[in-house]
Amino acid sequence: MRSIGNVQQDGQVRAVASGALSNGDTIIVNSDGTVSAVEGSDEATGTPVVAVAEYATYASAAYDVNAQKVVIAYQANNDSGKGKAVVGTVSGTSISFGTPVVFENANTTFISAVYDANAQKIVIAYRDGGNVNSGTAIVGTVSGTSISFGSPTVFESVNSTFISASYDNTNNKVVIAYRDNGNSDYGTAIVGTVSGTSISFGTATVFASTTVDEIGSTYDSNAQRVVIAYRNELSSPGNNGETRVGTVSGTSISFGSAVTFAVANSRRMSLAYDSNAQKVVLAYSDHDDSQKGKALVGTVSGTSISFGSVVTWETDSTTYKAAVYDANAQKVVIAYSDGGNSGAGTLAIGTVSGTSISFDTPIVYSSNQNEYIGATYDSVDNNVIVAYRDGSNSSELTSAVYSAGSTNLTSDNFIGFADGAYADTQSAVINTTCSVARNQTSLTAGQKYYVQTNGALSETAGDPSVEAGTAISSTEILVKG
Repeated sequence: MRSIGNVQQDGQVRAVASGALSNGDTIIVNSDGTVSAVEGSDEATGTPVVAVAEYATYASAAYDVNAQKVVIAYQANNDSGKGKAVVGTVSGTSISFGTPVVFENANTTFISAVYDANAQKIVIAYRDGGNVNSGTAIVGTVSGTSISFGSPTVFESVNSTFISASYDNTNNKVVIAYRDNGNSDYGTAIVGTVSGTSISFGTATVFASTTVDEIGSTYDSNAQRVVIAYRNELSSPGNNGETRVGTVSGTSISFGSAVTFAVANSRRMSLAYDSNAQKVVLAYSDHDDSQKGKALVGTVSGTSISFGSVVTWETDSTTYKAAVYDANAQKVVIAYSDGGNSGAGTLAIGTVSGTSISFDTPIVYSSNQNEYIGATYDSVDNNVIVAYRDGSNSSELTSAVYSAGSTNLTSDNFIGFADGAYADTQSAVINTTCSVARNQTSLTAGQKYYVQTNGALSETAGDPSVEAGTAISSTEILVKG
């Protein structure tokens, strides 16, 4: 067969294979001009797994990148309310757990866990009911399927509530925001430094001289700022949602002025940082509007933050929620209890564009009643792990894994079908535009087919929507023109 350059006269092209190609594979062209088979996995949620068969509240999850494990901290209500942690191992969309370890023998509430990437440790902040409800933190080291702890350190010697921890990956510091019940319920923050199995703290700073609650926080690594959201109980007309932007310097933190994001009774704030869009996404429940789930996109500039328009992602009540960023899918995932569906565990998957966010159709990961939800992102396996109290199953601590799926297919890079089997680096012939691929199976003549993210063909468009061509027999397809 005569060819002109790498183009065959009958509509075929030649290109170097990147990876092995099988006869009839759907093929993409890579940025370097080589070709590969379409590969990927579909979006999926695994079957929920009981992490610990005991009554649990205040679940908070963090992913240890070094150990490649998930750590879930929680209050064991049927064991004197002790603080415990359990290590999970993800495999595909399944997860298994080791034996829970006690990190606090007294009643433990308002738990918030975070991973310190510099120290390669898990830090758990909590209220210690055995020590006048003081704000306390402890450092955990994951080994295998277990975790060990250093000694607890008090960061606030009086009653501390609504605790939220975040990690400043620029300064390698843990920032803990909380309500200081010993100081007029003011919103307060403190900077922690992990060394070995211990954590030390600088001086606490008031970020809101008003009565606050429902605190959530995250770190914007582009702006290099901590963002804290909270409900201001004394605002006018009352209970408005507000934010403050914090700047860490050494072991101290300073704040800009308050920015109101909702003139409404805002609760259960949860924040996530979208590193692709370089934006902060703030999710909350609007208790002045039937507890609907709402979200805003925030842009940090200096010591302030501005927001786009409010987007409603759930029209029914959303009592519990946890937002996390899926870096592989470049999506924000909000796990929540859907009050319109008996509290079922549900995922709202959002894509940030500019100063707004749009959401896909919600996905139910657990039909049982979900409470005290925590979530984290597994950056090794590219999964989101949700931890929650299963109100339909003796309130046991339960976990589920969500995978957004992945693919090398885009809306533009499909070129046709492999005309034969080829080894890696071999010159491959590809049936492309307006040619006929005669090596397919189980097609229906006259039907249009679309390439799926895993390389298969379907009469239904996938995401992205990529037309493959029209079948002219059960084994032949006219490649899209």
